[in-house]
Amino acid sequence: MTQRGIAGPVCNLKFVTLLVALSSELLFLGAGVQLQDNGYNGLLIAINPQVPENQNLISNIKEMITEASFYLFNATKRRVFFRDIKILIPATWKANNYSKIKQESYEKANVIVTDWHGAHGDDPYTLQYRGCGKGGKYIHFTPNFLLNDNLTAGYGSRGRVFVHEWAHLRWGVFDEYNNDKPFYINGRNQIKVTRCSSDITGIFVCEKGPCPQENCIISKLFKEGCTFIYNSTQNATASIMFMQSLSSVVEFCNASTHNQEAPNLQNRMCSLRSAWDVITDSADFHHSFPMNGTELPPPPTFSLVQAGDKVVCLVLDVSSKMAEADRLLLLQQAAEFYLMQIVEIHTFVGIASFDSKGEVRAQLHQINSNDDRKLLVSYLPTTVSAKTEVSICSGLKKGFEVVEKLNGKAYGTVMVLVTSGDDKLIGNCLPTVLSSGSTIHSIALGSSAAPNLEELSRLTGGLKFFVPDISNSNSMIDAFSRISSGTGDVFQQRIQLESTGENVKPHHQLKNTVTVDSTVGNDTIFLVTWQTSGPPEIMLFDPDGRKYYTDNFITNLTFRTASLWIPGTAKPGHWTYTLNNTHHSLQALKVAVTSRASNSAVPPATVEAFVERDSLHFPQPVMIYANVRQGFYPILNATVTATVEPETGDPVTLGLLDDGAGADVIKNDGIYSRYFFSFAVNGRYSLKVHVNHSPSISTLAHSIPGSHAMYVPGYTANGNIQMNAPRKSVGRNGEEQKWGFSRVSSGGSFSVLGVPAGPHPDIFPPCKIIDLEAVNVEEELTLSWTAPGEDFDQGQATSYEIRMSKSLENIQDDFNNAILVNTSKRNPQQAGIREIFTFSPQISTNGPEHQPNGETHESHRIYVAIRAMDRNSLKSAISNIAQASLFTPPNSDPVPARDYLILKGVLTAMGLIGIICLIIVVTHHTLNRKKRADKKENGTKLL
Repeated sequence: MTQRGIAGPVCNLKFVTLLVALSSELLFLGAGVQLQDNGYNGLLIAINPQVPENQNLISNIKEMITEASFYLFNATKRRVFFRDIKILIPATWKANNYSKIKQESYEKANVIVTDWHGAHGDDPYTLQYRGCGKGGKYIHFTPNFLLNDNLTAGYGSRGRVFVHEWAHLRWGVFDEYNNDKPFYINGRNQIKVTRCSSDITGIFVCEKGPCPQENCIISKLFKEGCTFIYNSTQNATASIMFMQSLSSVVEFCNASTHNQEAPNLQNRMCSLRSAWDVITDSADFHHSFPMNGTELPPPPTFSLVQAGDKVVCLVLDVSSKMAEADRLLLLQQAAEFYLMQIVEIHTFVGIASFDSKGEVRAQLHQINSNDDRKLLVSYLPTTVSAKTEVSICSGLKKGFEVVEKLNGKAYGTVMVLVTSGDDKLIGNCLPTVLSSGSTIHSIALGSSAAPNLEELSRLTGGLKFFVPDISNSNSMIDAFSRISSGTGDVFQQRIQLESTGENVKPHHQLKNTVTVDSTVGNDTIFLVTWQTSGPPEIMLFDPDGRKYYTDNFITNLTFRTASLWIPGTAKPGHWTYTLNNTHHSLQALKVAVTSRASNSAVPPATVEAFVERDSLHFPQPVMIYANVRQGFYPILNATVTATVEPETGDPVTLGLLDDGAGADVIKNDGIYSRYFFSFAVNGRYSLKVHVNHSPSISTLAHSIPGSHAMYVPGYTANGNIQMNAPRKSVGRNGEEQKWGFSRVSSGGSFSVLGVPAGPHPDIFPPCKIIDLEAVNVEEELTLSWTAPGEDFDQGQATSYEIRMSKSLENIQDDFNNAILVNTSKRNPQQAGIREIFTFSPQISTNGPEHQPNGETHESHRIYVAIRAMDRNSLKSAISNIAQASLFTPPNSDPVPARDYLILKGVLTAMGLIGIICLIIVVTHHTLNRKKRADKKENGTKLL
């Protein structure tokens, strides 16, 4: 075992002990929403800087959360409510009665308030990218939804809508309606409206008013112009995840009210479990109990916070460890790029360094010009210390001294901490860090960096990065490129278009093409870095063939960088670069390209890369995500590739998918996902994602992701139909990107422990099948699903085990004893391929099925689930449960009575016509024979 493996647990134990000793108030800082004594603390609502100042927006947010708190308290049977709320006010708003932020930022918000950027729609929604019971990313409201009272007619009161969305965000439940499948055929072969609970009543409405069901449903198809309108007065109390707008609805569907047959997302994602079942199984409910008494909880308290001046301090390690593997050079190159290009105008920047002691290198200096940037670059360290020891706390202490000189406190400031040294005493400054109000972004270099370094970032809400000692890795520049002001203003942030590096032999070339699309182009920078003295020979061609050479680049021979700024807006199209290694030895040549939005009305395409968990133990896989979109619209059919760099060994590349299978929960939501489990060593791993999109339609109409609160088209009241205003569409027409686009983003770092040394037996099973579907055609059942792999979603599984039951309880709780379907002739295909399997379920299910309790169960519904096995008999988790109608019961009425009557009439008419035709033919034939007989007789008489 390595020295790190021995010391790690001891250090971690000391660190955990220190965390336990700290006050809960300190630990809540940067930790997101926390549930304490039945109340949620730390809920952050952020208003985008693009939203015009409007004090009514703040008032309406307060009213919404206050109403939601009491509604949620009753809906959860006195379990939870909202206690402490923070509203982040944009820095662009002029009123001055706001507190200063600590570690809050737009990017950390649980709820965001912003427009759709050009689309006309106000659907509240929650971005959910994980499975059932797992929380979402954020809730999105438009300013118009929060200000326009007319919208409450269709959505219900804002407080009720918030509870609907909160259940998505916090507990991972899904919608119980389905606009694409508004009705379905139940187990008794009856047509039912998709709803939960089934007790909610209403009427069918045709173009001219109320009409019977048979007028709307013809041959099992819903007639255009028909809709189902719900009664405004109901007795049903559920469900909030279906129609929170009904005044009678005050609870979630539970086991007794849940409609398991409805074809909605809740049933598909949660294997037919009720929303309340999923909610009560959450950590919130495991750690809280209903409040005693009958009193309501206190109303929420609100804090209005606003960012002040942007303040950043670079805290840089200069110990002797930084001399290894060109670490200091990499730091110089990336820090120069950060100061010259990434940091926004008017930001205050200072620099501190440390080895065993801290030192202030540059006091705060506001960036107002290019000269200010150059001055700060001149303060970057140029040599390393002879000392091997590091004191991260000493460096941070100097950093706090720098930033506190502006306003006396470090509230709202940012520290960029870069270190390669191990520091066993890092926990000593933890209380100071937590109470400072500063956010710490950490960048660990090499394998010897302090194991607990990332805790400083986690507890302050900062980002975590890792830079391996790989000569051609661009991870350092990628990390600095990812660190932004966090304001949420995508029009001001730098967008990374390219990041690549290669070890190039003498007199060989690094040649590639980067695409500058029409949504970016302002302030475009090409950066070239190298290892040895003297720059490579650089040639850059724009889309029109204009050439730029080494002499056109601004060169820093000390830091070995060359940069080219394109004035105005860079021409859209393909830019081709060639770097020729003129040195006599192999060296790493690297290129990075960044730009900004070209049009303040058109948001640029962006990618955000992240992992589900940043610390895990082997053999748990890492789930990698890349959120690719333009504004809030998902970009489909992109080529997304993740590159994972370990502490030692070669990088691993992995294609991410948006196919709704394996790690990807929802298809075509613009979030590309994949399992990663190719762990070579213990320690840190760095993640970077490349996105390329070919020239095509990049955004599609009706492709807004997430779970939406239902908009009700109208109600019936006292026999009168009251229709609401038509819901505005949030879809947009496709925009053709002539050149396509390319994007790069760092996904930060994650760490893995427990990786065995050397070869190890197969311990990775196939992944769970999450998209099983069943369709009944006459007497056969057709199943379809996406094939899993030998190991999670990679490779090819060995066999399938399909089981079915007439009882949902049987297949949920006792899968191994459900009826086994013969799949001996079905061999799994390669992972990612769509499987189709047809069989006759009646062969095995003609009689009543015996239940575990000895009773029999008659059903016209069949439930099916599947799991895969690999060659070592490792089994996947049981799939989602699919369902279908078995057959038409002989004593039930045929589905569409009108269709049956029409068919009966047609057949009767055809029968009568046939009989009449037969009579005519027979009569005609008889008369003809008689006529011929008479002619013959007359002829004989003449003779």
